Amino acid sequence: MSTRTQPSGAVALAEMKEFASFAKGTQRYIRRSLDIGLGRRDAVKRWSRDPGEAVGIRAQEKIYGRLDLIRASVPDDSGIDAMEPLMAPLITMTAFDLGQDRLPCFASYRFLYERLIGAHVRPWLPGAFCAAAALPHLHPDRRRGLLQSISEAAATAPGWSNREPVFFPEWVEKVDMTVAG
Repeated sequence: MSTRTQPSGAVALAEMKEFASFAKGTQRYIRRSLDIGLGRRDAVKRWSRDPGEAVGIRAQEKIYGRLDLIRASVPDDSGIDAMEPLMAPLITMTAFDLGQDRLPCFASYRFLYERLIGAHVRPWLPGAFCAAAALPHLHPDRRRGLLQSISEAAATAPGWSNREPVFFPEWVEKVDMTVAG
């Protein structure tokens, strides 16, 4: 193994630590979004706590219906001609997610979208995030916070890793310790 490559256990642990650094509401939204985007289970049944939340999940399912198109549209190069089929639906989906007020920063957005779409979308995420974060459907204070959350390094990276994520957070049932013992 190359000395520059981390073993998958170390990578998974780093990804778990990053996920743990997010607020509980952000963690919940990421798990819910992965259930919807990866088709892991019935998201309404698992995640809705009231009729309003069920409506929000159904709207998210509709928006996430574009994921197959987005995954198929990620270009192999950074040519301007190749980006249009990707960026329009990616910005729309990003705008929806940012409008839910559960992804407070670029790091949480990147974490989710790398898992929804794959590592090959990384070069396109800063542009989609900045475009969606600047749209008028967000309150000006929210737009400011989102745009300030992307580091200069993330916005101007000369290259991106093609390593796929290894940790995909899921729902965990609470264990009754009085029964588990």
